[in-house]
Amino acid sequence: MADQNMTGEELLLDVRVAEASWLYKFYLNQEKKILGIASVAVFLSIWELVGGIFQFVNPMFMSAPSFIWKAAVGLFASGEIWNDLRVSGIEFGWGYFLSVIFAVPFGIAVGWYKKMAYLFDPFINAMNATPRVALLPLVIIWLGIGILSKVGIIFLGAVFPILINTRDGVKTTPANLLNAARSFGASEWQIFKAVVLPSTVPFILTGLRLGVGRALIGVMVGELYAATAGIGFMITVAGATFQTDKVFVGVLIFAITGMISMELLTKLESKFDKWRVKVGAAA
Repeated sequence: MADQNMTGEELLLDVRVAEASWLYKFYLNQEKKILGIASVAVFLSIWELVGGIFQFVNPMFMSAPSFIWKAAVGLFASGEIWNDLRVSGIEFGWGYFLSVIFAVPFGIAVGWYKKMAYLFDPFINAMNATPRVALLPLVIIWLGIGILSKVGIIFLGAVFPILINTRDGVKTTPANLLNAARSFGASEWQIFKAVVLPSTVPFILTGLRLGVGRALIGVMVGELYAATAGIGFMITVAGATFQTDKVFVGVLIFAITGMISMELLTKLESKFDKWRVKVGAAA
């Protein structure tokens, strides 16, 4: 409650300080969103001025946000893009899903059993160092020019970051925790469930995030060759015909897909953090 002896000017100053304090707290709580939105708004404004209003660059080579928006509205309104989204979505979903269900258990096994590591590490490291684009002709020969070849190249792109991160997560489990669990007479399954798996979860989720980016690259690369539909195919055709605004629409779809996927994986990670705490407390 304000002091009754305060003057009108002092009361006004006190109210302003309180308001400033509230605004400052709001800013601190929402700083990430505020700065992120501000930086994007400034970037788009400058881009619109350079490419749209003043057209310092030929629109054939550099579009503008307003042109890209019009192109996106036209593509969605006409229904032209829906089939491309469906095809790319199916390819991305299946390729990424298959890479996860293969890489996570196999990576855990390779990291946990030394003999498996001795057998498979040379092949894993060699394949990880091999550019996936170089394998694309072979994938097309083996799987044809249909959707299976696209799923195959997406799988090859995403599987190794997930597999290697999972393997390394198991291998880097703190030795003192393993020794402590063994000293208390814990079985191998109890050690794996209560110590190894919780400590490996952050590595697995890091691999999943890296895998998303590689999978999206796989969609684009796979649709560059022998494709008749898909966002990557749309970008290729638009680029060949100098439809720069359509190219940017496709690029933004890839970017937004990646951002949404990363956000979902971040939320999944927060849930696993709570699970790790529970497992650690139970152990």
